[in-house]
Amino acid sequence: MKNIHFKGKTVKIAMISMMLLIGVISIGSMGYVKTNYDESFSRVDKPDPKYSGYLRYSDVADAYDRTEIAFESSGNILKGHVYGSENDKGLVVISAGLGFGAENYLAETMYFVDNGWRVLTFDNTGTHESEGESTMGPSQSLLDLDAALTYIQGEQRLNNLPVMLYGHSWGGYAVTAILDYGFDIAAVASIAGFNSPMELLNEQSDSLLGAFSPLAYPFLWIYQNMLFGNTAWVTATNGINGTDTPVMIIHGVEDEVIAYDGASIIAHRDEIINPNVIYKTSSAENYDGHNNLFESDAASEYAKAKNLEYKEIYDRYDGEIPDDIKAEYYESVYRFRTSELDLDFMDEINFFFEEQQ
Repeated sequence: MKNIHFKGKTVKIAMISMMLLIGVISIGSMGYVKTNYDESFSRVDKPDPKYSGYLRYSDVADAYDRTEIAFESSGNILKGHVYGSENDKGLVVISAGLGFGAENYLAETMYFVDNGWRVLTFDNTGTHESEGESTMGPSQSLLDLDAALTYIQGEQRLNNLPVMLYGHSWGGYAVTAILDYGFDIAAVASIAGFNSPMELLNEQSDSLLGAFSPLAYPFLWIYQNMLFGNTAWVTATNGINGTDTPVMIIHGVEDEVIAYDGASIIAHRDEIINPNVIYKTSSAENYDGHNNLFESDAASEYAKAKNLEYKEIYDRYDGEIPDDIKAEYYESVYRFRTSELDLDFMDEINFFFEEQQ
């Protein structure tokens, strides 16, 4: 009887120890997931204009008037602008990618204005001129676009125009997922977008943790749900299938940020039943497949050359580049060239929008 009691006590101690170990591992894993998640979606402040290699508004202010706007999203005030206030063809709303502000899409903004569209751009939560201690997470782009479209509905200067959505990456998800929210959207162009926040997070976890990635999935699920509730589970495919709105989905085969055959919307084309969807695949060798899909070949080549030049300066000063040297380098960058668009790419989107007026 003593042996039985001893064995029972040993098993109990082992069980308690195992439970404690599981608890410690779980707490540690949750802490690791939260830390990495929060770092991935930290605040992105606007770069010093002296150190910008791409077009900024001051470069074109004389030719493109704009009106400042502001609206609330998730308790933060988001800042934006309306360009081409005299244009009445329709309203193009640009939804930016993670870490990018509205000004990063100035070339596209100018293109649409030149083609007769009014354009609304804005900085997402925690980005550039908008409020927010962080960018929150992959679902925030949907919440911010929802807030922007709600703002448009209440503006007499804007709510009488057909609305076209143009979104890239984070914004490429938002402009498709929003289609199930009941807004009157005439057409959508989604560039390099992901299908769902969890697919994106799991894909990024796979890249970071490899074989250990499945251990992080439950904690990503929990944290995403804590932050966004039901919004965390809204997918692009559900949005697209919930309407007959014409949608153009564009993705690069070489995309290293959102995998073409992975978390991308285009990877789910077999699940999409909306008959008015067009798919475009970019396989051009000069493209990185994500951030420069809309750039001309000349712009990509010029940017590569200037990046190599900057690396030489960086190495020369062991990373501690004096301010005057850095400012001199950026002054040497021809920003109209780095921001030059692939006109065939943009014309195709413009024609697609014009067909839906």
